[in-house]
Amino acid sequence: MFCVYVLKSEKSGRHYIGSTEDIVERLIIHNSNKVTSTKNKGPWKLLYIENFDTREQAVTREREIKSYKGGNSFKKLILAG
Repeated sequence: MFCVYVLKSEKSGRHYIGSTEDIVERLIIHNSNKVTSTKNKGPWKLLYIENFDTREQAVTREREIKSYKGGNSFKKLILAG
């Protein structure tokens, strides 16, 4: 099982979108400053998650969410989650 997730920085309010097979471990890694793009920008809180059967499906959805670029579609997604 794979998932797409959206994190929110409690420090800056910024969002991070990613995909993983183990969300618990991935959140620990983000909050341990081991991911270059989120390093020293946390702590991070999980806002939204979607599950998929394959990595390909998850990566496709991750790209779709990233294409929203913080617009209305992204806001609707976060509010629905």
